[in-house]
Amino acid sequence: MPNDVQSDIDCAKLLVRHLDIKHYIINVKDSINGVLNQLELSGIGVSEQTIINLPPRIRMSTLYAVGQSHNGRVANTCNLSEDWVGYATRYGDGAGDFSPLSNLTVSEVKEIGRCLNLPNELVDKVPIDGLSNQSDEEKLGFTYEVLDKYIRTGEISDKKTKERIDYLHNLNKFKLEPMPCFEYKK
Repeated sequence: MPNDVQSDIDCAKLLVRHLDIKHYIINVKDSINGVLNQLELSGIGVSEQTIINLPPRIRMSTLYAVGQSHNGRVANTCNLSEDWVGYATRYGDGAGDFSPLSNLTVSEVKEIGRCLNLPNELVDKVPIDGLSNQSDEEKLGFTYEVLDKYIRTGEISDKKTKERIDYLHNLNKFKLEPMPCFEYKK
């Protein structure tokens, strides 16, 4: 689901060919621009976070539309590393009907990819969201290798990186918790 042109769409095409699964290419650019234009016309000041998070949310709505049209279910492909530091959009890529990777780090997911004989260029691909020109690690300010080791062992050599990871983890814990609700008690 590119937003206009997606620089790494060939990787998605390689994966669906390798797995021999049916696929569709649905460009979400018009949907994103339509919502942003309507917000602007309504006099709503659009924040930077809205601009960042709207595309994944529209992608997820589109994915649910495809799934429902084919009596399918949506897989949440977020992993423990991304979730740990909040690198997922709530009700965007963080949504789904089931989540097979949520307790696995990026390093562990890559190892599974190797065991499944996925093409090396996919397993070793630098993770990017496909919506910006930066890698996940550039945006986060540390590597998944460092993060994964810290998650699994508690070990980290750089104090500033530890502080950043802890800050992001605490800031985004709410994304991993059930939605708060009224608790009825008799």
